[in-house]
Amino acid sequence: MTTTDLRLTGMSCASCAAKVESSLNKLDGVAASVNFAVEQAHVEHDPEITSGDLLRAVESTGYHAAVIDHTGHGGHQDHMSHDVPEGQLRSRLIGSTVLAVPVLLLSMVMAWQFPGWQWWVLALTTPIVVWGGYPFHKAALNSARHGSSTMDTLVSIGTLAAYLWSTVVVVSGVAGHVYFEVAAAVTVFLLAGRFAEARAKRSAGSALRALLSLGAKDATVLRDGEEVRIPADALAVGDVIVVRPGERVATDGVVLEGVSALDTSAMTGESVPADVRAGDAVLGGAVNTYGRILVRAGKVGADTQLARMARMVADAQGGKASIQRLADRVSAVFVPTVLVIAAVTLAAWLLTGHSVAAAFTAAVAVLIIACPCALGLATPTAILVGTGRGAQLGVLIKEPRVLETVRGIDTVVLDKTGTVTTGAMSVSVVEAGEDADTVLARAAAVESASEHPVAAAIVDAARGRGLDIPAVTDFVNEPGTGVHGTVDGVAVRVARAQDSDGRTSVAVSWDGRERGLIRLVDAVKPTSAAAIAELKAMGITPILLTGDNRAVADRVATEVGIAAEDVIAGVLPAEKADAVAALRSGGHRVAMVGDGVNDSVALATADIGMAMGTGTDAAIEAGDITLVRGDLRTVPTALRLSSRTLRTIKQNLFWAFGYNAAAIPLAALGLLNPMIAGAAMAVSSVLVVTNSLRLKRFR
Repeated sequence: MTTTDLRLTGMSCASCAAKVESSLNKLDGVAASVNFAVEQAHVEHDPEITSGDLLRAVESTGYHAAVIDHTGHGGHQDHMSHDVPEGQLRSRLIGSTVLAVPVLLLSMVMAWQFPGWQWWVLALTTPIVVWGGYPFHKAALNSARHGSSTMDTLVSIGTLAAYLWSTVVVVSGVAGHVYFEVAAAVTVFLLAGRFAEARAKRSAGSALRALLSLGAKDATVLRDGEEVRIPADALAVGDVIVVRPGERVATDGVVLEGVSALDTSAMTGESVPADVRAGDAVLGGAVNTYGRILVRAGKVGADTQLARMARMVADAQGGKASIQRLADRVSAVFVPTVLVIAAVTLAAWLLTGHSVAAAFTAAVAVLIIACPCALGLATPTAILVGTGRGAQLGVLIKEPRVLETVRGIDTVVLDKTGTVTTGAMSVSVVEAGEDADTVLARAAAVESASEHPVAAAIVDAARGRGLDIPAVTDFVNEPGTGVHGTVDGVAVRVARAQDSDGRTSVAVSWDGRERGLIRLVDAVKPTSAAAIAELKAMGITPILLTGDNRAVADRVATEVGIAAEDVIAGVLPAEKADAVAALRSGGHRVAMVGDGVNDSVALATADIGMAMGTGTDAAIEAGDITLVRGDLRTVPTALRLSSRTLRTIKQNLFWAFGYNAAAIPLAALGLLNPMIAGAAMAVSSVLVVTNSLRLKRFR
């Protein structure tokens, strides 16, 4: 299957989106999802289906489309492209409001009415309906040309009916009530709602724009020994980049020369700069705090982690939850149903002997109150804000279904190495009959010639204590046993020792006598215990899953606060997925957290897979959520954010649809003034976008 993303223009409501989606899905071999909030279509299709076929399918519905180019960052710069720009909506809203104020005052305050006042009101209302209401009339006409109807059809018919009826009354001089104030007020209310929607969309996408702004715009590279300034999108793998203090690293790579500390807080949330030197990997977007470093480009363009993060956020924002699909299906049949109800209401009032004015008022009220214009924004706006806020907190949600899946999660399975622990050996204690520093220094001297992870940990520990590491001669490596060599004229041996408490131990000997034990551990991350305590407070059971032996697993579990009965140890990589599947078959809703290739299947098997951003690409691809920081505390944050976003979606759907539909009987019975109906409909849009924007304050 081939994937194509389309940028759409001309849509104004959920019905529009449903029409475009239906037209695309009618093509054989096409599965399309249209997101009204970001005005994009995500299309999966057979290779035989060309982009031209997709564009023609959209054009057949009366809307316009263009293929989005995802190479580099350009495809995500600004996904908002309204037929009526935000600036024009503002001018229409302001102008219509200024004109509507005297219309309302003259129509509703009888003491201010003077001979011929109705002609003045007609003159003031005309530009409101024609010019201010242009976006609604244009959209309705476009739909009519293609034999369909949308939410704008209801708005256009309702306001024009009120205006034309009133104009006939004034021009003909016949007795009858005029509804200029209805046409004016409803237009203003709806323009206010449409303007609020446009602002909300732009605000909701601010997190993605902020993420993209982290990338460097240009870079200094070495070409034939000369420093040359080039655009960042012109970088190639293997280029050597010069990064001076205060500059951003232009792309992912490896430090070739120099020492510095990189500020990665904007990407990872870590406040402490990361020290780097030759051989260390660096990420594009990090800021060099001091010193000049040379970086060899390893990944460029769309392959960088920053670009991948942006793509994941954009894909999530452009997706659609199943709850919204139901709303879209409802909206597709809702408009014609409302038109029928309005016609029946008009006929029923006339047949029961009521006046034309009363019948007309009831029918117009039905048209206006029934229009859930905010329905198309109920889910997408919340997703935009929720996923954007997640990106700021180091939580990347791949697709909207995750928001619904998170409901009911009661178990979180945690991989040990690299997830709960650092994944690297470190010295925990030196038990020595001799001077501990001497034991550690001589052990480090011998181990400095070895490439074993244990050796590296011992050497790092000695350097961390500021010890002088002597030179070693006559070095011998005995695989599976240990190493030995001559240090300060003394034959020193470092060999594996027996341990019973889950730690790796080595014995250090010289002159034929054991002088001390060095105990090493895979150190627990400082934040792991706090994260697990928070999960427990949420009513979620944490389970430790590891291939290590039981002693190691129990030690780690005890340190972070996991009960002994919730430890699964000695599991082969292939068996991790089986363990997750067993929990699910037992009735548990399971989230899996891991970082390695061996966790990939388990991540995919769980109800929700959470991959540590510091882990492997395989794990990240298999997971539903990426935890950028590698901090276990983002696990409860991700669960709480997902739950909050889903709750916001449900609230939005109620305000966008529920009370509008409930008020239809009131309007049909003549108990609801059209002007009040218009205000209520506009308020629903404002409530939806305001409620969604509350997610920006989530912590």
